[in-house]
Amino acid sequence: MSLQKQVMDKMKEAMKAKDTVALQALRAVKSAFLLAKTETGVQAELTEEKETKIIQKQVKQRKDSAAIFIKQGRQDLADPELAEIAILEQFLPEALSEEKVEEVVVATIQKLGASGMKDMGKVMGIVSKELAGQAEGKLISSLVKKNLM
Repeated sequence: MSLQKQVMDKMKEAMKAKDTVALQALRAVKSAFLLAKTETGVQAELTEEKETKIIQKQVKQRKDSAAIFIKQGRQDLADPELAEIAILEQFLPEALSEEKVEEVVVATIQKLGASGMKDMGKVMGIVSKELAGQAEGKLISSLVKKNLM
């Protein structure tokens, strides 16, 4: 079942349960899907990879907002953002541990024969594609830097 269908099903459940936080998060994702579909040059249906990237972007936006709210001492505003993150993460593949990500990074560096920071772009490209949806770009980047130095 596509992510769009899953989101719609969860949205129906949230409406029946009168879960406003879940409904708000799911409506935002549905809106992002619709926007992506109407972009010029996009085929009729979104790929599962594109759907995953859209949900990841939604999660990242909420994490950034929650971090800002917490930094400003506004836990009352951060709590709904954190609740929406938990709802959206149901649709993402299981995240890999830092150790597993580092294993992939080290294996890629060895396979490419990368020797310094000049090769970071190559390594990042391959690792990011391989771990799409399973690790954040920030984590991948920091591990690539650590292992290339």
